Amino acid sequence: MLYGEKNISEAAIELWENPHPGRDYEIKIDMSEFTCLCPRSGYPDFAVIKITYVPDKLIIELKSLKLYLNSFRDRHISHEDAANVIYNELYDKLSPRYLEVIGDFNPRGNVKTVIRVTSESGAAAPK
Repeated sequence: MLYGEKNISEAAIELWENPHPGRDYEIKIDMSEFTCLCPRSGYPDFAVIKITYVPDKLIIELKSLKLYLNSFRDRHISHEDAANVIYNELYDKLSPRYLEVIGDFNPRGNVKTVIRVTSESGAAAPK
């Protein structure tokens, strides 16, 4: 196993203390090379994963997030499930003031999918 594959196989989201816990500020992260596998065909799906959150006590360490998101590359998972799994993992670990995860999937077979999961009232609530 190459060192990158080993790092991805051991991926876990790490958290840091928020250096400004008393202030509301927004963090936006885009992962433009997200890949996973279609659970039906096994064909690769490509997406931009967009994460926006307002932290409370904790923030995400970015390299660990990159490795965690890369761990989906060999996983058979639907677009809907991928966005919700990522949302749930981040929400459970961060307990943020606000969280939104968008899976903006590239068209395949002339179909484009955008999945939005948010903690905003009136939208999808945490599990």
